[in-house]
Amino acid sequence: MAKQASLARIGSKIRINIERVRDRIPSDLIEQLSEDPRGTVIDYKMTDGRGIGLVLKMKNGSQNWFFEDEVS
Repeated sequence: MAKQASLARIGSKIRINIERVRDRIPSDLIEQLSEDPRGTVIDYKMTDGRGIGLVLKMKNGSQNWFFEDEVS
């Protein structure tokens, strides 16, 4: 039987693991996450072959998406 995905619910506040994203995001976003690595889940994003990503709204109002294994 297939394992059911356990995605964070929309509206959940979650933390981004900076070490897991450091190699794929711009330096200004790394700086922002260093100050506050938390965001609120506002949507989901289909990815190509790695599952479902999470769209997060950051404290400054920007929106970014992350793979589900990059957040906790």
